[in-house]
Amino acid sequence: MTRQPLRLAILDATRALEDAGVPSPRTDAELLAAHVVGVERGRLGLVPLVDPDVIATYRDLVAQRAKRIPLQHITGIASMGEIDLAVGPGVFVPRPETELLLAWALAVLESTPTRPPVVLDLCTGSGALALAIAHARPDAVVHAVELESKALAWARRNADARSARGDTPIVLHQGDVTVRTLLPELEGGVDLIVSNPPYIPEGAPLDAEVAEHDPHSALFGGSDGLSVITPMVANIARWLRIGGALAIEHDDSNGGQVAALLRERRVFGEVAEHDDLAGKPRFVVARRVATAAEAARRP
Repeated sequence: MTRQPLRLAILDATRALEDAGVPSPRTDAELLAAHVVGVERGRLGLVPLVDPDVIATYRDLVAQRAKRIPLQHITGIASMGEIDLAVGPGVFVPRPETELLLAWALAVLESTPTRPPVVLDLCTGSGALALAIAHARPDAVVHAVELESKALAWARRNADARSARGDTPIVLHQGDVTVRTLLPELEGGVDLIVSNPPYIPEGAPLDAEVAEHDPHSALFGGSDGLSVITPMVANIARWLRIGGALAIEHDDSNGGQVAALLRERRVFGEVAEHDDLAGKPRFVVARRVATAAEAARRP
């Protein structure tokens, strides 16, 4: 059988994905090709010719992507920081925008005391933030909370895989981050809290990949996108130690509202809003500060 140029197959795939309305047709065509031939995207040029059965497999995957099935569902992999995660139906696919929140969190941990920091990831989904932090900071004690059973199963799968590769195991909890009785054992003992909660306002227009494949419960946060974030803030206040830090990802339409929720509480200071790489408001950070009564009790 005559081997065929992979470059021409990628060009055909790009046109097919563009016709299907896929947002980044060339990128996705190359990523699918890299997945099929088992190389990094940047090394596709080192694979000029492939067997016809490889082309057939590639075209099958391109046809799936043209139906607006998420790229990560087709490959079974999403990335966060330096790690890959298994994803699929039933769990939210981590987005590149969250990498900025992760980078901020790791920078905060660099400035923490030498003792092992305690980290809490709320609405962990696939375990992306928790596991990326545990990988980067093997000294950290990382807890992660997820409500939905299907998502929690993906998180457990990823946690087991990372542990098997030598990362420090994380502690997974099934629970509702808005419930006031959740995790009383962590009260006042957490150094860093991160969260990528459901935050899209109901009725917001979404790409087919998101609307048809990400779990509804992982996407929407009520009419204003704040139905999870607002009660979660009260829990964050009791979990964080004085001096501890937090970061909450949010919809680009309500960053100011999330910042206001934190500023309204006397226990938060240093509230700051951060944009994503597209210049859109994406996450808010703050520090837990001592109230007058707490300051008076401290030695």
